Amino acid sequence: MNPTFQHDVLVIGSGAAGLTVALKLGDKLNVAVLCKGSVSGGSTYYAQGGVAAVLDSSDTVDAHVRDTLTAGAGLCDENSVRFTIERSKRSIEWLIQQGVPFTENENTETEYHLTKEGGHSHRRIIHQADTTGRAISNTLVTRAKEHPNIEFFEQRTAIDLITREKLGIKGRGCFGAYVLNCDTEHVELFRARFVVIASGGASKVYLYTSNPDGACGDGIAMAWRAGCRVANMEFNQFHPTCLYHPHAKSFLLSEALRGEGAKLLLPDGSRFMHKFDHRGELAPRDIVARAIDHEIKRLGCDCLYLDISHKPKDFIQNHFPSIYKRCLSFGYDLTEQPIPIVPAAHYTCGGIVTDLRGRTDVQQLYAIGETSYTGFHGANRLASNSLLECFVFAEAAAEDILDQLEYVPAISVAPEWDESLVTDSDEDVVISHNWDELRRFMWDYVGIVRTDKRLQRAEHRANLLQSEIAEYYSNYKVSNDLIELRNLVMVAQLIIRSALSRKESRGLHYTLDYPQTAKATKPTLLTPENYSD
Repeated sequence: MNPTFQHDVLVIGSGAAGLTVALKLGDKLNVAVLCKGSVSGGSTYYAQGGVAAVLDSSDTVDAHVRDTLTAGAGLCDENSVRFTIERSKRSIEWLIQQGVPFTENENTETEYHLTKEGGHSHRRIIHQADTTGRAISNTLVTRAKEHPNIEFFEQRTAIDLITREKLGIKGRGCFGAYVLNCDTEHVELFRARFVVIASGGASKVYLYTSNPDGACGDGIAMAWRAGCRVANMEFNQFHPTCLYHPHAKSFLLSEALRGEGAKLLLPDGSRFMHKFDHRGELAPRDIVARAIDHEIKRLGCDCLYLDISHKPKDFIQNHFPSIYKRCLSFGYDLTEQPIPIVPAAHYTCGGIVTDLRGRTDVQQLYAIGETSYTGFHGANRLASNSLLECFVFAEAAAEDILDQLEYVPAISVAPEWDESLVTDSDEDVVISHNWDELRRFMWDYVGIVRTDKRLQRAEHRANLLQSEIAEYYSNYKVSNDLIELRNLVMVAQLIIRSALSRKESRGLHYTLDYPQTAKATKPTLLTPENYSD
């Protein structure tokens, strides 16, 4: 018999959203936190820029709301935007209480240094040098590990959610998950009164990404299979400036570099962003990424360049110590020369549909952070708004869970994982081949610039892969690679379906067949009942 566990709350993911909701609930409930790899293996740890919040007396909630709505290109839910930004200051205050060592200001105007990034009208990005994510992650991990009611389970990959349907109970509810222990290779049963998906985005569906290896859209795929709607999956943000180097794995060069004066250059050293947007290098990420993509294709070159070498050496080393050292390790000196860059898949703006309390279409199932769709980001995420969303909605979900306690009894019965009809695979090459094919055609056909013909080609190939993987999944024991591939193919299908249905160009979705922006628009909503997978 494989191990079984029972908790009040199961949190799938150990990034900013997952750790925050665990800490908010830990005083009253026992919480299990699943970590796909190590406890710090999520995207939060690698975030460089910071957290956008209204902290300066010259800034206002209305100004931050306006900037977010502008970046979102008409697809943000204004109620969600205002809800989030109105709670930004208290989220930062909570992080400071937890001990996050944000960079302090050298002058006396504000206690903490605030920087400015693309699309923002004010300096409002609070940060810890250029390793904000690491500072937040380390602080919250330390606090959570000290908490007696929070238990971490590392090297665990969630396979599927346990729902009322699986238990033969009427209605729609979630009571846990089947989880692969990647060390023992056994499937474990985690029962819980509430489940919170905080598993991050799906940028690993693309060949080039700034995300860690675990960003496979697992939560989105599991929720879809459990009956949850998803929205706006066509809006995939490509970070404009990732280090171009064969061994760098698309190391991110923070937007804060451009916020502090870095310039984008063509191979001949000339600037070009002014031709695409009056804000130049500080235009929103979709515009900058598309401009870089356009120039790379026009010139037939491999990369463009980012240059901040005109700034004082001490300034660069003090403000961007981690980026400076990392670039130096690849032979590039930020203080002396332009740095080669390319765009890379960075953030999933769509996801599992939730309300303002993080609730999904399935009772007792919540989704927070990048895996969710709250309406906050619209057609393009404003820089440094992602971490803010994590903290605000983690708190909202925690409050709702505590309000629901008396109505949700403990579940003692759930079926164990049945692997009696499957065998060990001796053809894992199928997984690696399909994985490579999927990510390559998504990059080529469903990337920064799209056409219906490219999307249709991608859809055809994704459907073939889905059938092949479904057959493989039914006959062989699960592995981490197989679980991730199964989820990536499903997420790819959702992205392609969404992109094909949007007959316009807006925000992060740009198609040569429909280059204009429609006068009226609405979110792209997909419902499981309307599709056969």
